[in-house]
This record gives sequence, structure tokens and C-alpha cells, in this order.
Amino acid sequence: MVLTVFIINRSTDLLASIMLTGIFSLLSAGFFVLMDAVDVAFTEAAVGAGISTILMLATMSLIGQHYERRPTRHLPLFAVAIVLVTGSLLVYGTMDMPVFGKADTPVQQHVAPRYLNQSMDEIGVPNVVTSVLASYRGFDTFGETVVIFTAGLGVLALLGYRRNKQQESNHAMPAMSSHKILRVIGSLLIPPIMLFALYVQFHGDFGPGGGFQAGVIFAAAIILHSMLFGLSKTRQIFKDRSIYLAAGAGVLLYGGVGVVSMFKGGNFLDYNVLLSDAVSGQHIGILLVELGVGLTVATVMLIVFFNFSARVDHQQEEKS
Repeated sequence: MVLTVFIINRSTDLLASIMLTGIFSLLSAGFFVLMDAVDVAFTEAAVGAGISTILMLATMSLIGQHYERRPTRHLPLFAVAIVLVTGSLLVYGTMDMPVFGKADTPVQQHVAPRYLNQSMDEIGVPNVVTSVLASYRGFDTFGETVVIFTAGLGVLALLGYRRNKQQESNHAMPAMSSHKILRVIGSLLIPPIMLFALYVQFHGDFGPGGGFQAGVIFAAAIILHSMLFGLSKTRQIFKDRSIYLAAGAGVLLYGGVGVVSMFKGGNFLDYNVLLSDAVSGQHIGILLVELGVGLTVATVMLIVFFNFSARVDHQQEEKS
């Protein structure tokens, strides 16, 4: 990572810098696969190497005409001092942490053994990662889902704007209409990508996957469609209002499972009380909350991409 940042800082071509970050994310996904962290590899490949690279390119399209590399004329001593002090405190804090990989640390003695040895009896889900994220750490995952939803609201507040119907009908992101091979291959790839996203969504309790991974994969397929056939055609299929409602519905679905658990006499996000059998209740609870995560992640990704791309095209329309 340090090497990548150094290359970016030294590079005079911002486009090359963006591509380097995408390559680094793709390599990181390969590292995660080698370490048997396939769930993380899914997300890193789709978000880091895919969608993030596209959003960075869209951002450069927004600010490219205003960007001009200028020599530094002053030394920001105050900013450097803050960085040094913060970095020193972080390093000092890590000195009190146990040695990495040490067998007698608390996490190795209490938390991890329970997850590995008792999750099958308590949750009944073969994938321990799903058990931890959706059940044992359901509060944390709910907070992450709310953060993602809030990020989508922030993008709408900063970049969202309205157009009349005539402007919307004439508005179109430049599609790859001249690249017929890409369009044909893309048409063949988009349905399997969406089908794979559904597989990752509903098979995450038995294998690598879940709502986060399925959401970004599904959003990547829709973004690929907009790149091949134009943003206006994609937005005709996936209406803005439907996307906004789905984003909110995902968070409400997740939180609603917790509320139902409380009405049935349990704690918030206690799936054991959802059905008469505790393990079956865990299954249905995890299925619903993962579906809520998938809806929120996919729609927020589309909200960010659509608004960035629409801003790029709006500036191009104003120039013309």
C-alpha cells in the first residue's frame, strides 16, 4: 500500500494513478483468496478494483477541467505536525496490544473458540463468517448498513438535482455504441453476473458470500449495462424512485427483524424467538437481514454511480 501511494504521489498522470489503485485492489483480492478469505476477496474485487475505479474516473471527469498541477509554495507545518502527533499516538497505542498470532491472547482463548466450536449448534449455519456477521455481531453489521445508507443520502444531498422530463429524455451517458464486440459480450455476461449475485446472496450461509458481496456484484452488473448501453437506458429500467425506496427498505428490513424479535419476547436481533425452533429462527433471521444488507448495498452503489455520472454528463451538456 505504501508503494502504491508513493507511485501515485510521484506520478504526473492521474489516470495512471487511478489504474494503479485498481490493480492494487485486484492483487489484494488475490491475496485474500490465497488466505482463504473468499468473502473479503469478493468485496475487494467488486468494490476496490471495480466500482471504486469507475467512481474515481467519474470524479476526475468532474474536476479534470479545473485540475492543474502547481508547485507547492509553502510548507504546511501545522498539518505535518498533526500527522506526526496522530501517528505517534497510534503507534504508542499498538505497543500495548498482544503479539500478532500469539496463541494465549484473549481473542484466541475465548471469542474465536466459541465461534468455531459452538456456532454450528447455536446458529446452524456452516459458514462461520456469516454466523459472526449476521448473528453474533448483528448489531455491528446493522450499524454498517446504516452507515452505507447514510452515505447514499449524503451523495444525494451533495450531488442530487432535478431535471424536467425533456432534459431527462435527451440526457444520455456516452455509451460504447461503436464497440459492438464489447456490447455483445456484455449482453452475454450481465445475466450470469446477476444470477451469480443471487447465488451469493442466498447461498452465503453455506459458502462464501452474503449481502455485502451480493450487493456490490449486482450493482456492478447494472453499472456495466450503463457503460455499454448508456446511462439513460439503464435509468429507464431502474427508476430513481425505485432505487431510493429499495435503499430505505433494506435498512427497514434489517431493523424490522430486530423489532419483531423484541415483540416476540426476545432481545433486539435475537433470531431464536422468531420461530419455535431456535436454529430455524436463526436461519430465517439471517436470511432476512442479509437480504436487507444486499438491497441497501446494491442501491447505494447505484445512487453514487448514477449521481456522479449524471453530473459528468450535465457539465458536458452545459459546454455544448
